[in-house]
Amino acid sequence: MQIIIVGGGKIGGHLASQLIADGNAVAVIERRADVAARLAQACPEADVVEGSASDPQVLERAGVHMADVVAIVTGSDEVNLVAAMLAKMEFSVPRVIARVNNPANAWMFTPANGVDVGVNQAELIGRFILEGMNLRDVYTLMKLGRDEHCIVQAAVRAGSRVDGAKLRNIDFPAQTIVVAVERGGEITVPNGETVLAAGDEAVLFTSQEGRNGIRRLFS
Repeated sequence: MQIIIVGGGKIGGHLASQLIADGNAVAVIERRADVAARLAQACPEADVVEGSASDPQVLERAGVHMADVVAIVTGSDEVNLVAAMLAKMEFSVPRVIARVNNPANAWMFTPANGVDVGVNQAELIGRFILEGMNLRDVYTLMKLGRDEHCIVQAAVRAGSRVDGAKLRNIDFPAQTIVVAVERGGEITVPNGETVLAAGDEAVLFTSQEGRNGIRRLFS
């Protein structure tokens, strides 16, 4: 894919490296000359464009007309929102993702304002901290859409209802699919004959209500 990242700091630089390693073509827009220079040296595969993403001409220099995705990750919500609106409304970029720095501003990061996906960092960090304090070993990896569906990871505890059971014999909650099982560092795609064992890590797609049912099965 052709991807533009707005913001070349630690988050933007790390994201650029990951995306390039996955085979994507990446351009990074960074307004600070010293940061742009460091990024160009650290990540020579990226096309680093110095300037502000709130300037349409800078977006054009970065190749916005060809972009499949624009990911906006600066530390300023104002800049992120303006860049998102330009990318979506002026240049019709198919997918616009924007970082939300201040949770109080999250309500503005919507499709009506050009943002397909608003990444609220405070909410994400808070969620993972709460999950980390949860001793029942069910972790939300990702929320999907607006209807509370999610991907969760659940550890099989010894003596739990699923320990030693075949997947086809487990009464999972409605709208729940087991998509992967990790055992001994190896990940397999399971089927109905797959037997869960204590120590396994299962990755499941489910609803919020289903998440609670999974906790009861695995704990």
